[in-house]
Amino acid sequence: MEMHQIRYFLTAAETLNFTRAAERCNVTVPSLTRGIRALEDELGGDLFRRERHLTHLTDLGRLMQQHLSVALEATEMAQQEAMRQRNADTLKMGVVATMPSRQLVSYLRSLRAAGPDIRLDIWEANCEELSDALLKGEIDIGILTLPEYSDRLRPIPLFRERYCVAFAKGHRYEEMDAVPMREFEGEPYIKRIHCEFPSNFVRLKVAKPYQGVDTRYSGEREDWVQAMVSSGLGMTVMPEFLPILDGLETRLITEPEVSRQVSLVTVAGRQHTKPVSLAVQTAERMNWEQADATAGAAG
Repeated sequence: MEMHQIRYFLTAAETLNFTRAAERCNVTVPSLTRGIRALEDELGGDLFRRERHLTHLTDLGRLMQQHLSVALEATEMAQQEAMRQRNADTLKMGVVATMPSRQLVSYLRSLRAAGPDIRLDIWEANCEELSDALLKGEIDIGILTLPEYSDRLRPIPLFRERYCVAFAKGHRYEEMDAVPMREFEGEPYIKRIHCEFPSNFVRLKVAKPYQGVDTRYSGEREDWVQAMVSSGLGMTVMPEFLPILDGLETRLITEPEVSRQVSLVTVAGRQHTKPVSLAVQTAERMNWEQADATAGAAG
């Protein structure tokens, strides 16, 4: 008795139409018919009775529908469990595109020390995409910077990071110890597509976070944006721990000071696998403020 024969029979038993059953099984009608006939030969009786254009289950067919439905469900569950077991040591982690590399690499080295057999798949995206992927089960954990989370997500605060203004050497900001936001007025601005700076004003209740900047360029790649800034095409805003290219200067933003909370996020109520548990425990033990990418190596 082959599994495909059981699927053919159960689909035909549900539809009572061999043509529709073949379409749902993605096979031809002759192939489906041969599979069911082979099953009937093995079981020693007819499973279907045809009366003109109507198809009915026989008594044997109804009995086999009950038993084989249970068998197919059990087989599929076993296959799913086997797949989960094969992937038991794989951790799918989503990371916000602007996560500072120093903290990330330090965390990954600490995680390798805690679980040397863990295989890690890292997905880089923006916060909204990562939140959606978490809820759909496409990733196991995420490192996000949203100011607010839905009830279905459980954030574990890791560290807070202030925002800076970045500019080329020789800019008037270079003479300031910090840059009040009112000084953004009229400045040529290069917008970083994945920057969460505006969303962090939700907590501060500031209506116009850019204070009249003149947006000249928008870019997704961090290196391109920074290269444009360093060439004097405009200024931009970035988190303070983000690596910067040579030729860039930064100053903290004040009046108001703006920061983001970086958090490790899981789905509330979802049972943790061993890799997820290790990832959470490692994150909670780590000193994120003093993260060192050269520390935490295993042996």
